[in-house]
Amino acid sequence: MSFLEKPVPGRLLLDDTVPLNAVIETSQNLQSHTVCGITLPLPPKKLIGNMDREFIAERQRGLQAYLDTITQQPLLSSSLPVKKFLDPNNYSANYTEIALQQVSMFFRSDPKWEVLEPLRDIGWRIRKKYFLVKNKEQLKERYLLSWVDLGPDKFLSDKDLQSAMKLLTSLSTPYLCPLLFSSTSESSALLIRPFSERGSLRDHICKMKPRESYLKKYCNPKKSQGLELSHIKLYGRQILEGLKLLHDGGIFFGHLHASNIIVDDDVCQFVDVENGMLGVPSVLRPAFTQFRKINTTESIDVFCFGHLLYEMTYGRPPDSIPVDQYPAVPYTAVGVYIHTQTNFICTCTLYRQILFSDVQLQHSEKLQIKVPSRLKEALKTAKESLEKRLQEEQRVIHQHRRLTRAQSHHGSEEERKRRKILARKVENKKHKHTIQRHVFLLEIDNWVC
Repeated sequence: MSFLEKPVPGRLLLDDTVPLNAVIETSQNLQSHTVCGITLPLPPKKLIGNMDREFIAERQRGLQAYLDTITQQPLLSSSLPVKKFLDPNNYSANYTEIALQQVSMFFRSDPKWEVLEPLRDIGWRIRKKYFLVKNKEQLKERYLLSWVDLGPDKFLSDKDLQSAMKLLTSLSTPYLCPLLFSSTSESSALLIRPFSERGSLRDHICKMKPRESYLKKYCNPKKSQGLELSHIKLYGRQILEGLKLLHDGGIFFGHLHASNIIVDDDVCQFVDVENGMLGVPSVLRPAFTQFRKINTTESIDVFCFGHLLYEMTYGRPPDSIPVDQYPAVPYTAVGVYIHTQTNFICTCTLYRQILFSDVQLQHSEKLQIKVPSRLKEALKTAKESLEKRLQEEQRVIHQHRRLTRAQSHHGSEEERKRRKILARKVENKKHKHTIQRHVFLLEIDNWVC
């Protein structure tokens, strides 16, 4: 029996990665405003003449540009303050309080664990909260407890999800961070794994401490730096081995990025492998939904690997996808594959055979995950359902793009001129036809007379 409460009937599962937009439709005179700690184009104010119509219109345009900048910045647009401001109906809950209630219920059912401190805002997910805990039987060790809401891509039944989580807690492989405990309900999951004081691969790249707020760490890091070529090749090969291990076992991932990789003794380990099973959307979902070629979980992992390879090389993720202009590549061997990845023609096998073929792995033995046949079939069905939802979303986005382009073309000045010329030609043709008809009738009349 799970300790977690059941969900409210009819609860709507939201995809928090869906970008929100804001359009200023009217204005109101307020006494104050709040600005995020990041440089943003907030328009200036003035004391005298601030009610002039022209100034109000100018300031409204400036505020619109300010909002556009926020919504186009991935980390800012996905943060709870922005979501709550733009969509208060769906983001008014106190998720920290909900998580604390669930964790308290867990500790009553399993008293060997003790909370040391909440780790506030170390992750970007709104519906996922972290706590530093210890086991009373192992006082020196520190562990990371995470509570997360199930997401809209959860297609496993409750029974199959529990079986999958039981499988993950039993795994012992060098490329997967151990999952020590898991408990799931119809609405959420609680997980415990070792806590890495060194932080994630992104913390290492950005030269930041893991316990700090993710906005402070990643929005505008001052000391971020790409990795050495030897580390790019070593980590890349290990990450690809981890992906191959999951793919061969029939386990879909889709959440590969630098924050989900920890490095222990020069060995990369995946964390949050269970995210795909829990149905939470990928942080890169707004990017890969734009490309209809990325329509399987394997192609998602290849795309995410290329994104990660870019970050390991340049010390930061790409500003936009697709990349319009690449910076100077520090290492030619890596640059070829970063450019090729944009066209989605690379596979994990190609990366392993060419770019990382000379990397010597510490663990040379063949690794595999033995998945029970019933669970493997359930994972396959859930994978197909996830891909179907992705493809449907991509179809809607593609149709919206075509409609937008058609409307833009139809309303352009050039198109309006073309339609006027065409209408004038049609009118002239009609007028000419009318004259010819009158002349013909007159000739008939003359002939009759």
